[in-house]
Amino acid sequence: MTARNTTSLRRFARREWGPMFWTVRDALVHDKWRAIPMTLGAVCLTSVFQIVQNTSWGFQPVQNLGSVKAADPFWLALLRTPLSLFVPALDLPVWGALAQMLLVFGIAEICIGWWRTLVIGYVATLAGTTYARIGLALGPEHPFGLPVSDRIVNDTGPSAAVVGLALYVCWRYRAYLTGALVILVMIGEVLIKNNLAGKEHLAALVAVMAVCVVRAQWGPVRSRVPLGHGPPP
Repeated sequence: MTARNTTSLRRFARREWGPMFWTVRDALVHDKWRAIPMTLGAVCLTSVFQIVQNTSWGFQPVQNLGSVKAADPFWLALLRTPLSLFVPALDLPVWGALAQMLLVFGIAEICIGWWRTLVIGYVATLAGTTYARIGLALGPEHPFGLPVSDRIVNDTGPSAAVVGLALYVCWRYRAYLTGALVILVMIGEVLIKNNLAGKEHLAALVAVMAVCVVRAQWGPVRSRVPLGHGPPP
């Protein structure tokens, strides 16, 4: 690699990730783990749910509190959604969910604040929950439809929130190429493995993109200034 290519790569990295990197670095250097209390709480809660749901006595209580299925009444799904985000999916390794939360929730909490992190996370999760019902109504023959068997799929975990938060933070910090890569990876997921989770991730991205458009056009002036490129939020 030539010196010119190396310089161009460094400029790109500074432009794409610099503001986000320095924001996260400064917060962790100054406050260490105190910079992400909500994220640490979410990781601990998810760990507790994982331990409890793998006991003989705890599985059903955890399901009653945080298990969401498309077959459930929508009002019940809405009641369970706040905790469903922290209930690890039964068919995936829990360390994956914990790593996702620690990394993406942690970056988001530092970059956009804990309450925005929760709001965007829940918007993405609710978008996926709502899509599941729409997909079932469309049926398996429709490109965006779902088979009847997905009615009973246990729909929990932080993945939709993680995807939505990754896109939102990229938008707020003008990491547009990274945000586009997130979208492409999720589209690839659906093309390779056409299942409920993949389509819910796309629904989460659509919902978060709508939030970005609304805030860019009609939100407070400070929310329209990309972070790291203007006045602080």
